[in-house]
Amino acid sequence: MDLRRFIELLEREGELVRVKAEVDPYLEMAEIADRASKAHGPALLFERPKAAAGPSGIAVLMNQLGSYRRLELALGAPLDEIADRISGLLDLQVPSGLVGKVKALGQLKELASFAPKTTKKVLFREVVIEPPDLTRLPVLTTWPGDGGPFITLPIVVTKDREGRRNAGMYRLQVFDGQTTGMHWHVHHDGAANFREADDRLEVAVALGTDPALTYAATAPLPAGVSEFMFAGFLRGEPVELAPCATVDLEVPADAEIVLEGYVEKGETRLEGPFGDHTGYYSLTDQYPVFHLTAMSHRRDPIYPATIVGRPPMEDVFLGKATERLFLPLLRLVQPEIVDMDLPIEGVFHDCAIISIRKSYPGQARKIMSAVWGMGQMMFTKFVVVVDEHVDVHDYSEVTWRVFNNVDPRRDCVIVDGPLDVLDHSSPLPRYGAKMGIDATKAWPEEGHGREWPEELVMDPAVKARVDTRWAELGLPFA
Repeated sequence: MDLRRFIELLEREGELVRVKAEVDPYLEMAEIADRASKAHGPALLFERPKAAAGPSGIAVLMNQLGSYRRLELALGAPLDEIADRISGLLDLQVPSGLVGKVKALGQLKELASFAPKTTKKVLFREVVIEPPDLTRLPVLTTWPGDGGPFITLPIVVTKDREGRRNAGMYRLQVFDGQTTGMHWHVHHDGAANFREADDRLEVAVALGTDPALTYAATAPLPAGVSEFMFAGFLRGEPVELAPCATVDLEVPADAEIVLEGYVEKGETRLEGPFGDHTGYYSLTDQYPVFHLTAMSHRRDPIYPATIVGRPPMEDVFLGKATERLFLPLLRLVQPEIVDMDLPIEGVFHDCAIISIRKSYPGQARKIMSAVWGMGQMMFTKFVVVVDEHVDVHDYSEVTWRVFNNVDPRRDCVIVDGPLDVLDHSSPLPRYGAKMGIDATKAWPEEGHGREWPEELVMDPAVKARVDTRWAELGLPFA
């Protein structure tokens, strides 16, 4: 499903509003989209972006994934169903029996069927811009303190030395018609590919893709797992790729807009500030420069954009998708984990609440260490561990357990380690302290020498009797 079919689907489902009045990409679109996010409103298609020389003729799509309903329409199924499919793949083991081996081979064949394939139908090259000029795009400035306009929903494609593709989402500050910043952090795969490159790394940027790929580009996939294959798995059909004109890279053939170019070793430029998903401006810093060598798009292209800031915002739903879809991977490594919640106020790298089946002393501390050793979860600043019967999505219950169960000296762990570059509270960039909080019921072996009190629970027979008498009581509450 390309972006246009997704827009048609959103419109049929009453999930999209077309804005026909002229709207300015400088702050105005962002303010409208922010209000839509906060009000749990629809996707917005701005049909007449204001431009210096009149309307650009390129529509702007915002808030496309800004609800659970739209996210599930984008991914083709409820998140729990997709998580079950992922669990099935993770359970894949080759048994010794012939029947089991045949079944396992069938599952592997199904997984391989999601690998991307090439096509000669290159929709993104219907219109070629000569010379390439970024100022022809309605690129948004989203906050008044931003260092300039930023491309905020780019699929940035690179290859490593072995030729393996990576698709990440790294913002691009537009400096002029031919250059942007390339804001990849030191921990990102794109940055790793750049470090491995000799002098220059070729880059392609796809704008306006299948929303399943938009999500996949943000997902914390294990090393070596292709974002294109993951998007195909989510969608249930392979992503079709087509070669670029000036770089040795492939991008989705049905992308709305494609930018081609390179970044060069030793060349950086001051990038930022940028109003970020933490709710604060990320600071200026030196980042590589992306040089444009080609630019093309479909006829009547649609430019995708988002605004990030203090939650809730559209990116909340991408984070919640990751929470649900990557829980099976966490359970594969730590099978005692029952559930996980990444609170939106923690902007998905500052806090994780995890429930476990506790079977030995110190197990909560083991889980904390495991979380800090799991890919991008290494950035988690607070890990709260509760017992298996605690609903991690009920923040009232979680805080009650923390405030009542935790002895600060016994149950809190503070360690030093890597932090997200956007964490402005750490004394050093990308490095600082994080805390684990063991809010499980403490065992004697863990230093709790007192009797643990029983929780207050009403007699089940009394609850049932009151339930049957509720209508008779005539009380004005449920």
